[in-house]
Amino acid sequence: MGHRAIREHRAGLIAGWLGAVALALTALLPAPAAAWGGYGHRTTAQIALANIKPETRAGIERLLRYEARLGTPDCDLKTLEDASVWPDCVRRDYWRWGYTAAWHYRTTPICEAYNPRANCSGGNCVTAQIERSQRLLADESLPPHIRLEALAFMVHFVGDIHQPLHSGDKDDRGGNDRETDYGIVPDLNLHWIWDGPLAERAITSARPSLVRRYSASEKAAIATGDATDWGRESWQIGRDFLYPTAFDTDPCAGDLPGETALSQDDIATAIPVSQERIQQAGLRMARLLDEAFAPGPLPLPERDRR
Repeated sequence: MGHRAIREHRAGLIAGWLGAVALALTALLPAPAAAWGGYGHRTTAQIALANIKPETRAGIERLLRYEARLGTPDCDLKTLEDASVWPDCVRRDYWRWGYTAAWHYRTTPICEAYNPRANCSGGNCVTAQIERSQRLLADESLPPHIRLEALAFMVHFVGDIHQPLHSGDKDDRGGNDRETDYGIVPDLNLHWIWDGPLAERAITSARPSLVRRYSASEKAAIATGDATDWGRESWQIGRDFLYPTAFDTDPCAGDLPGETALSQDDIATAIPVSQERIQQAGLRMARLLDEAFAPGPLPLPERDRR
């Protein structure tokens, strides 16, 4: 074998080894799902469970007994954690649940002014469905399995709206069309990175743990606003942090390339942002649950009192 052939052979071996390492690392990551991935969604539910009132917990447990009436045997709904991922599970059944796909997001282009009423025709967006689901959950005149379905949608969508790429993007389907390397792991996409590996690292590295009983003052400071406010927050993170960090440029100064890479420094700066959004989602979810299970009807939104 000549020197050139030997060099090419060695290069092929090295490339194959690097590819195998990357494939092994990718295999350690969870399969793509919707916002935060299953681990992130379940963590928001755990935070909520640690911070709801005992009466709320009892009300949730009563509704969970009606799981069988929903007729979704392939999608467990036995715990609040299950509820946090149930809407992603059932929409795989396209003919029955496909119409709910648009409920998981409501994006405003990051280079346009935030408009809370755009892209939500007929209430088919995440902000409208959070409010709708909470009202159905709170309505004790409804059959329990209808309220249980509303419970699952509400807790899932509270998680979704806190993932920045469910509220703001740059004509790329919430970052799904941006091929992105995550450190040394190649060929993911920007949306999936924020759903999966980044969220998981944020959760597991948090000190103290994100899942804990928070003080009254912490809840008062964090569990604020409504779905419109939470969507605006996510949109602003996308505009001011997520896209500039991913592409090292002003995303509104021109077109962005279809691919990019997050360095270890990029990942380190994104972790506290992800931690804050997951923490906010859990505590705000707890507040909505306590409101829904409180005696009496929910008060009308301010806009409906005029």
